[in-house]
Amino acid sequence: MHSFRYQQDRLFCEGVDLSAIADAVGTPAYVYSAETIRNNFRRLDHALAELDHAICYAMKANSNLAILNLLASEGADFDIVSGGELFRILKAGGRADRCTFAGVGKTRTEIEFALREGVYCFNVESEAELNFINTIAGELDVKAPVAIRINPDVDAGTHKYISTGKSRNKFGIGIDRFEEIYRAAAALPHLLIRGVQTHIGSQILDPKPFAEAVEKLVPLVQTLKAQHPTIEFFSIGGGIGIVYDPALESGDASWWTAGDHPRRITPEAYAEAVAPLLKPLGLKILLEPGRFIVGNAGVLLASVLYVKKTPAKTFTIVDAAMNDLIRPALYEGYHEIHPLDKSAARAAIVMDIVGPVCESGDFFAQDREIPALESGERVALLSAGAYGFVMSSTYNSRPLLPEVLVNGDKWSVIRERQTYDDLVRGEIL
Repeated sequence: MHSFRYQQDRLFCEGVDLSAIADAVGTPAYVYSAETIRNNFRRLDHALAELDHAICYAMKANSNLAILNLLASEGADFDIVSGGELFRILKAGGRADRCTFAGVGKTRTEIEFALREGVYCFNVESEAELNFINTIAGELDVKAPVAIRINPDVDAGTHKYISTGKSRNKFGIGIDRFEEIYRAAAALPHLLIRGVQTHIGSQILDPKPFAEAVEKLVPLVQTLKAQHPTIEFFSIGGGIGIVYDPALESGDASWWTAGDHPRRITPEAYAEAVAPLLKPLGLKILLEPGRFIVGNAGVLLASVLYVKKTPAKTFTIVDAAMNDLIRPALYEGYHEIHPLDKSAARAAIVMDIVGPVCESGDFFAQDREIPALESGERVALLSAGAYGFVMSSTYNSRPLLPEVLVNGDKWSVIRERQTYDDLVRGEIL
């Protein structure tokens, strides 16, 4: 499900040798495959063909302008969570009327900006937010389109930091209050009730929680549709997971399980689980994938600086760090690590791969068996296209990395590496 593979012992992205990119732009650096992004979008779109649907790319996963422009050209809509993301969409050639605006803490400035630009819908998360949007819409003399996020109280079986569908999570309004909240919204004069929304979490590898949430909500949506005829869509959220660990890859196009533990989900399995439940609604179905579209489309390139051996551990120290890719430190996220050139492959040893940041949490692999690496060798951390660069920072005054997009046998820098001058731009003595 991605376009990174070895050719004569050298790791390629599509038709480009990753070593050539590392030579040109240096390391660390992010590299993305346009082919993978297009293929993932098209495959999901095709799987849902029996539904009137729109794929709203969750751009928080990767918001580079070139990626957004690529997806807009494929016909994507967008799921945004800030005014800055809407600004990016407009800069990338997208349209506000193809954006749904989510998030629990929208500010006045963001709401005003979105209303002036003609956003398609606000996904509202609380009664207080409903009233606030109504007030601002009244001041601007417009009707604000809204959908209310219903929390279905479904356990997605994912990491606690990315679970969003349980009653204890901060997101949405409880399923027991849906009619009451929609009646309150209908009574506010500057709101237009446009849809219903839900989302249960991220990195879900089993279709069952999606089907459970949809099955639970469909009768409620039917009730709301009868009570509020302006409802035109049901957004079922995102959360389709990807394979991070190739040991779990089956090598074919079907999702499969080992016992009761799902290891892979495909667009076809996802559609098979939810489409029959959704089709009778007669509403447009929105979904909000992010990681699925871009996660396996990106790698982080890094160079080995030193190999440090102690009586307890072997530490392979690379020039990338937790501020470049925080998933392992934040989520205990797994990323497979491969050399760009495996012609000098050595026996595997147990090691930690760590970065230079002054934190013990600055690691990419711990106690993992990996072929021994030497100073100067370069590696790729796979599946780094989602929640990689977008969550990076300049901690330890380390400049932000460049981003590169590969398209066939050509590649382009789509973000320049920050300089030291960039680090202090805007600061005042």
